[in-house]
Order: sequence, then C-alpha cells, then structure tokens
Amino acid sequence: MFEKVNPCHPDKLADRIAGAIVDLAYEDYDNPKIAVEVLLGHGKCHIIVEAGELLDLDSVRAIVKRIANIDNVDFDWHTQDDHLSKNQQDKIRCGDNGIFKGMPTTPEQRFLAKIAQDIFRYHPFDGKYIVDRERLIICQSNAKKEEIQCAFKNAEVNPIGDWTGGPDVDSGATNRKLGSDMGDAITGGGLHGKDLSKADVSVNIYAFLKAQLTQKPVYLCCAIGQETIDGKPYSEIVEIARTYIKSIGGFEKFAEWGLIR
Repeated sequence: MFEKVNPCHPDKLADRIAGAIVDLAYEDYDNPKIAVEVLLGHGKCHIIVEAGELLDLDSVRAIVKRIANIDNVDFDWHTQDDHLSKNQQDKIRCGDNGIFKGMPTTPEQRFLAKIAQDIFRYHPFDGKYIVDRERLIICQSNAKKEEIQCAFKNAEVNPIGDWTGGPDVDSGATNRKLGSDMGDAITGGGLHGKDLSKADVSVNIYAFLKAQLTQKPVYLCCAIGQETIDGKPYSEIVEIARTYIKSIGGFEKFAEWGLIR
C-alpha cells in the first residue's frame, strides 16, 4: 500500500517553496546553515527561517509567487542558535540527532510513482494517488473523470466527482507528505527545507541510496556533533547527498517528488 502526491498538492507546494529558499541560500553562500518551515493556504504564505545568513526578501516573495501564486507573504527570519552554529565552525559534523531507515523501493511504489508523473505531465494540478495491491485510486483535480478513466480503465477515478484543489481549497505545510516521499523508509525527520549539514537531509539520502544499491534495509542513528556515521566521515555523507541533490536539479526539484520518483 502506497500513496503518492504530485508537486501541486498544497503540502508539496510548501515543500517546494522551502526547497527553493534553500537553493537561494546555496546560490548566495558556501555551505549555508538554514532551516525553513512553510505554511500556506487561502491566499497567504507564512515562512519561518532560521539561518546564519541573510536572504533577500524580494527573492523569497518571487519564489512564493512562482510556485504557489501567492502575494501575501509573512516572512519571519531568525539567526541560527549560537551553540548549534559553533558545532559546524571548524569541521562538518552531524547537524542533529536522529534515527534513519533506508528501504529498497518496491515494484508497487515504482509503479505508482510513474503513474503520478505520467498524469502530471498532462494535468499539472493538485493530485494524489493510491495503490493497494490490485486497487488503484486516482484523485486528480481540474481533470474530467472520463478522460482519466480512459487511460486507467480499472482505476477508481475521482470518487467525489470532478474537483478543484490547490491552496485555495486546502492548506499545506512543509514535510507533511513524508509517506509519499519516503515510502517504507519514514523516520522522524523531514527531508525538505534544510541544508546538507542536517542529518534529516544527508543521512536520509545516504541511507536511501545505500538501500537501493544493496537491496537491503539500512538502519542508522546519529547524535549531533558526531563526526562519523556508518564508518564514513560525516563530510563524506554530506558530499554524497550534495551530488544526489545536484543530479536532480536542486532542493526544489528534490521536493517535487521526494526520494521515490
């Protein structure tokens, strides 16, 4: 059983805005330290940023307008905690505590991810999809039920009828769709809106990639300030995650579909 949401679901809009703000920080600074939380809906977007560096507010507003078409932006910026900041001063160390699980993606998850992306190419609007063994449920906004049903004859399409979704109908918040992003690998920390020093980003990516390579579950834990994880320097874990993020086009692109893409 697996659920996937597309990049225009309100929670994904929040993830994408958070990711784009992290992209902005990386454009302006080397190895920035930043954490972003986004809440949006009904014409408003609230953003809280904890960062070691200043961000251009006009650029942040432009990101929100581009991704969610919202003009009313409440932006709250705070410096990063001094104690946490000093943890990274002379070496790249683990930026937080956590437990992590990497799991090989299943045929069911890959099947649904492909369906979600195929539908999104033709219907770039809020949508969510579920597969449960032989059962396929497709809820796609701004699309005629008959059109989707022609392509997926055995699916349950828009049980509520044709509908209009998006942030004018529903609210969205960062990291609220971890099941869609991580499948069976859900852990306590979210993937989006954080720099690479944060274990929630780098260790989750590392564990996921290792699980795909070995086709076995990967279980890891870490403590803030730790310098090695899984027998590797934490700086190496960060570089593996950096390479992965670059390969898919940045943090906003990562937020669109998560790890299962």
